Amino acid sequence: MLALKPLSDFFSAIANDPRISITHIGIYAALLQYWKEHEFQNPMQVFSYEIMRIAKISASSTYHKSIKDLSDFGYIKYEPSFKRNQGSKVYILEFT
Repeated sequence: MLALKPLSDFFSAIANDPRISITHIGIYAALLQYWKEHEFQNPMQVFSYEIMRIAKISASSTYHKSIKDLSDFGYIKYEPSFKRNQGSKVYILEFT
């Protein structure tokens, strides 16, 4: 059950944060799944279409707004690449 710790910690961290929506939660869960599939590399390189597929999000504007929000709110660190052939860097942060 150690694999559930990052998700559990995230839910504890957002418990009193009214800025977080179901879209943010879906993207965060998708990032954790992607992180697990890529052997917990931190940072990981992601393409928006990969995370959108896992999170069941179809609008790229929704994805980009939500992932930027997660970074701005301190739940992840996001470094966009702005290059079509290079994924953006996403760091999964530990909550204290």
